[in-house]
Amino acid sequence: MITQGVQVTGRCSVCGGTTTCDVGQFSDDGTLCWGTEGRCADCSNGWCEQDSGLVTPENIRQALLQEHGAARLRLSGDLLSLAPVLQALRSARELSLYEARVQATQLAKTGLIGTHVEMEILAVHLRRRSIVVNVETEA
Repeated sequence: MITQGVQVTGRCSVCGGTTTCDVGQFSDDGTLCWGTEGRCADCSNGWCEQDSGLVTPENIRQALLQEHGAARLRLSGDLLSLAPVLQALRSARELSLYEARVQATQLAKTGLIGTHVEMEILAVHLRRRSIVVNVETEA
């Protein structure tokens, strides 16, 4: 399992006190999942939410990127054809052929950037098609 999380503070919507919230992303059998769990230090307000899908809520992504930095997925070798990359990208991200071509070109040139969990999940999809990639953490 691949996981990444961060703790953030905020204001309670019930009493205006200080909330502490753990947010994160994780992989569940190759599926991108995310969750939040928090509580107010000043009242009984608390919550726990979890979901999955192709896109993580932007507030969770931004908190992870701010705390841990971005990860870059790169091709590690030469490819005879981008066709397997296109197939993997379309399958993993439900992209149109045009969107997959744009991302495949980016992957071949400068790499794709996202959270560590997002890039590791995509790397798994590419490796299943025998495409050699690596994930680098950016500072």
